[in-house]
Amino acid sequence: MKEKTKVSIYEPGVLALGIILAIFSAAICMQIMGMFGTAPNTSLIVGVLIMIIARIPLQVLKKYSDLERQNYIMSIASAAGFSAANGAFIGIAMVFVMDRTDLVIPLSIGIASGSVISIFATYKLFNSSIFPTSGSWPMATAAATILKAGNEGGKKGKELFTGILIGAILNQFGLPATGIGIAFVANMVTMAAMGTGLIISGFSPYLFDFNVLETNIPAGLMIGAGIVASIQIVTSISKKKSTKPESAEKKQDISRVSESSAKKSLVFSFALFTVGAVILAIITGVFSKMSNFASLIWIVYASIATVITMLLVGTASMHSGIAPSFAVVTLFLTIGMFLNFPPIALAMMVGYIGSVGMIFADTGIGLKTGFLIRNGINEIHGRKQQTIIKMLGAIIGVLMAFLFGITIIEGDAIPPMSIFYANTVSKIVSPSVILELLIWVIPGAILQVVFGTKSVGLMVATGLLIGNGMFGIFILVSLLVRLKFGTKYMTIRAPGLIAGDGIWGFISILWRLF
Repeated sequence: MKEKTKVSIYEPGVLALGIILAIFSAAICMQIMGMFGTAPNTSLIVGVLIMIIARIPLQVLKKYSDLERQNYIMSIASAAGFSAANGAFIGIAMVFVMDRTDLVIPLSIGIASGSVISIFATYKLFNSSIFPTSGSWPMATAAATILKAGNEGGKKGKELFTGILIGAILNQFGLPATGIGIAFVANMVTMAAMGTGLIISGFSPYLFDFNVLETNIPAGLMIGAGIVASIQIVTSISKKKSTKPESAEKKQDISRVSESSAKKSLVFSFALFTVGAVILAIITGVFSKMSNFASLIWIVYASIATVITMLLVGTASMHSGIAPSFAVVTLFLTIGMFLNFPPIALAMMVGYIGSVGMIFADTGIGLKTGFLIRNGINEIHGRKQQTIIKMLGAIIGVLMAFLFGITIIEGDAIPPMSIFYANTVSKIVSPSVILELLIWVIPGAILQVVFGTKSVGLMVATGLLIGNGMFGIFILVSLLVRLKFGTKYMTIRAPGLIAGDGIWGFISILWRLF
């Protein structure tokens, strides 16, 4: 494979601009999370910003036209945004609502460790049979396409700009441009499953005379599908080596992770998460609230939950571009309540588990973006560099949440999920809830088994948990258009739709904030 000069994250221009944008990304994402309960994907926004910077006719800015440098800077900024808003800030706000601000420092340490371990696990598992480079990773495909088209300009640049403009217009009118874009990029079966779930849940009050979102049906389906998906993942890396000869393409891919390496990485990640859980429990005083046996159960459960959360959220993101971290964490919270863990133990577990899912998905997106723009050149070097700068971004994000989170919260910007967690950890699960969950575990498991690695069970459950009927209709209609006319016309325009939707949504929220 042809070599080119390797780009380092330690170049002053990359590191300095990356840290500055990471700080801004963390601060803005926390504010938005506190006000609106969601955080924007800053990687696409930063990508477009870097492209604009690279086109400024100054010699000192010319180096930013390099796609690898752009990808490194996107990586640190998005990691900071997600680790701050979706990880540390939610956890800090939760203990604030519980009137336990004495736990902010130890919980921040636990969240930082969970985030870094999750990024490391993504690096070790990326391009394995679990998370292959051949996976859809729609948000990564969008990011890579945007960077390439923006760099090349010409016809591709015009198509990209058209997509961004239409995406922004659709967002202004409240229409899900991202759903349309993802439908042309992601796997059709998994997107059809999610679209179906969105429609059933979104229109359930009219279809069934009850609201699916007010029941435990989505949670039960997610548990059933999640159990089967976890078994499928373990099975896929545990089965015997195939006797079929490998393709020439696979033989040449020196960055590919073998089944045995993936298995070792999963076990090692579990061990690291276990150590992190023990340290978190010690410094937060969780063990003092439970017996020795209960403490042991808590450690094992928290460790297993972090690994499964990481895998389920990562799988959903790979197939659909949606990362249902809040839903998965809520499921483990519900099971933890059934196991009768005390409130503080549940709260610390929620903070720890919540730190791994979104950052795993974000790192997978970043690594796939890098894989697409590197095209096999310096792949191992680039992947290592991205992992390191992602870890730095995660630490910056947690540090920003620790330094400024309470100030934002005291300004009445508290994430709704933090309030939900704080209020839920002290509740008791009724037998009727457990029964309803168990009933719907079965169809969730069946869906996941029947469709195999397409993760249909997970996607239907994800759609049910989100419950946006209009979003589902746009996805299914877009899939029908794709089935009839193909993807040629939308190859570059679809990523543009996703970017335009995200950018205009980001601008609209900032406008409302200030």
